[in-house]
Amino acid sequence: MPAIVLTPAQRKQHRSAAHHLDPVVMIGADGLTDAVLREADAALKAHGLIKLRVFSDDRDARAAMLDTLADRLDAAAIQHIGKLLVLWRPVPPQALEVADGRAAGPRVVKIVKFSKSGNHRPQVKKVRVLGNQRLTAGGLVKKARRRATSVKKTGAT
Repeated sequence: MPAIVLTPAQRKQHRSAAHHLDPVVMIGADGLTDAVLREADAALKAHGLIKLRVFSDDRDARAAMLDTLADRLDAAAIQHIGKLLVLWRPVPPQALEVADGRAAGPRVVKIVKFSKSGNHRPQVKKVRVLGNQRLTAGGLVKKARRRATSVKKTGAT
């Protein structure tokens, strides 16, 4: 598979995003094994942008590893600096979706509370709501309750 080709501006953007990342895959003395490729592929599927650390002193071998990884994993080689390699691949869209059309899982909800007197600014608070939680009318996060089903749908008389 050919590697993804990026413009210099896109590459610069990914380099800046990868600056604070820690290496998630370590390549030891055995080099690029099947296990290393599987781990790198799983990390790319989960994160999209990953750092790899190579425990080798040969710069040419590290550059060859970066090219091989990019080709075999269908990713873009972002950076090779010292013993660190950075790869990027777009994260695949999630297959699991809720019937409402939004994605399942945690989401950030903005809560606005207006003052009772009307003289003060409203308080804005962002809250993370997980999939098993609900937001009450008062702005509290509570455990989700089971949805009431119709008696006709359950078949009970």
